[in-house]
Amino acid sequence: VDVWDVLGTNRQNVTKNVEKWQVDEWGTRKSFSGRNREARELRYEEHEETLEELHEDGVHAKPINDDKHWKTFLEHNDLAFINFYAPWCMWCQRLHPTWEKFAEELDREEMPVGVATVDCVKHQKICRSEGIQAFPTLRWYEGAKFQEPPYKSDRTVAALTSFAKRKMDLNEKFKDWSAKDKSKDKTHYRELYSTPENPGCQVSGTLMVNRVPGNFHIEAKSKNHNLNAAMTNLTHRVNHLSFGDMGKTPSRQVKRALKHIPESLQQFTPLDSKFYPSDKFHQAYHHHIKVVSTHLNIGSSNLPTLYQFLEQSQIVSYDEVNVPEARFTYDLSPMSVVVEKTGRKWYDYLTSLSAIIGGTFTTLGLIDAVLYKVFKPKKL
Repeated sequence: VDVWDVLGTNRQNVTKNVEKWQVDEWGTRKSFSGRNREARELRYEEHEETLEELHEDGVHAKPINDDKHWKTFLEHNDLAFINFYAPWCMWCQRLHPTWEKFAEELDREEMPVGVATVDCVKHQKICRSEGIQAFPTLRWYEGAKFQEPPYKSDRTVAALTSFAKRKMDLNEKFKDWSAKDKSKDKTHYRELYSTPENPGCQVSGTLMVNRVPGNFHIEAKSKNHNLNAAMTNLTHRVNHLSFGDMGKTPSRQVKRALKHIPESLQQFTPLDSKFYPSDKFHQAYHHHIKVVSTHLNIGSSNLPTLYQFLEQSQIVSYDEVNVPEARFTYDLSPMSVVVEKTGRKWYDYLTSLSAIIGGTFTTLGLIDAVLYKVFKPKKL
């Protein structure tokens, strides 16, 4: 996620030091997703025929009509390739003609694979039960069970057909489906390599931003999909967040200087290890941060300027068509905190000692005078 200026002409690559990891449901790191890596754009095919023209000789990619039809289709097709789409999705619209030609190609080669489409706007229950998070989502089913991960390669007839043939070749029941046709060149494919799908991600690194009010936010995006806003969960844990040179492991100089400050007054990382769950759809936490610069005039004169901050978090509701985001809005306070250690001069000590001795002498004199007046014998 990069930052552009107001005119949109100067791109600042503020996330060049940000790393992304996939994590499982327990928050354990699984696979490295790259350092600010750009997603590859998938190849599409342009077709002269419209979808209506392709349907003139029949519909080859069968549309699912209802829940009962969905279950029946999977029961009648041991192998199935399903396109979950939304009518408003631009990537789905580009894929429709290719998907129909792909289904027609499988029928021509008599491949025992059922090809279907599911409209997730009409059949939200099916897509919700299948956990569809983006459009289009292309899933391969064997024995009515989804075989992870979903298809993520090029969206061309040749690429889709090659994928289907590889999946069939790896299936014990259908690997010899073309043996009856001796003219076909039967290629034995090696096993498909795929990484398991992990439900979460971890983002770590540093952002270089100007010392002016601003915000940064974490939002799921894709160059090849439209996200399903209803299935986006922004539950998150802030493991560490700090401003300036404080970091998660401050330097020895900073540690020595902080020993002179009570821990209750050190608000450098108030968000660390806090958990922010989103229990409902279309909700996410927004964090509002007030940053205060802190100058430590203790010991070494080379101590960097540190930044304390106060935070307030609140949950925000989104419209159904908008994808939630975890937003961190920060503002720099015009005031600063200066921490100094001051000592007393030797003459201040002597002056205080003399004042104590003089005060003690005067007090004792007054007490003596009072006692003398009280206990002085009276003449008769």
